[in-house]
Amino acid sequence: MSLPIRGAAQIRTALLLASMGFFSGCGASMGRAAGTPVPLAPVDRLELVNVRAAAVRYEGKAAIRLTEDSSKPQTPDMPLLAILAGPEVSDGSIELFVAGRLPEGASAGARGFVGLAFHVQEGGGRYQVLYLRPTNARAEDQLRRNHTTQYQALPGYPWHRLRAEQPSMFESYVDLEAGRWTKLRIELKGNTARLYVNGHPQPALIVNDLKTPDRSGRLALWIGPETVGYFAGLRVEAGK
Repeated sequence: MSLPIRGAAQIRTALLLASMGFFSGCGASMGRAAGTPVPLAPVDRLELVNVRAAAVRYEGKAAIRLTEDSSKPQTPDMPLLAILAGPEVSDGSIELFVAGRLPEGASAGARGFVGLAFHVQEGGGRYQVLYLRPTNARAEDQLRRNHTTQYQALPGYPWHRLRAEQPSMFESYVDLEAGRWTKLRIELKGNTARLYVNGHPQPALIVNDLKTPDRSGRLALWIGPETVGYFAGLRVEAGK
């Protein structure tokens, strides 16, 4: 993502970024090494798609909590998103803290799915997402451990299609604890996405074949079914 200031439209974009807190402090810019903080609250600035959101404090951090909107009928692969206000993102790096846990009465197939959607378009009708299955990470079943991280692109490329057609290409193992804060860093460049977990210098998952032609769009907080998800500390750095 590049945001040069070259005319009225770009000036309006810069003003929007400033109003959202993208520029903080003298001389701050999207190019800072640590990225620029992006506020998640207040909740009414989020575009909610089949979820409910609340501003809470969780494990020492001010956070946004997402749960499924139980008033809406649930269907397979339906989007569960809180789309962020602000400009579109193409290439660049995104950092945030996530935590996913199971709600009371969760089924045996629940995993605490939590992650970040990117290149979101059509109000959540199209998006790509990198996410975690936190309860898989320390399971005794090795096959289940191998499915801790996941990429999918909807519509068209849900996780089960990718697993069937290209086994092990779009998911991997990484160590983490369910319900605890996990730091994610997602690097986007062209057709590639890399997912780094908890500050490790090597990516836990590399996607060299993003499955949709969309290369820009909004960001969204993402959960899967039967999940209580928490999100904090979002930062974005533009691609060079």
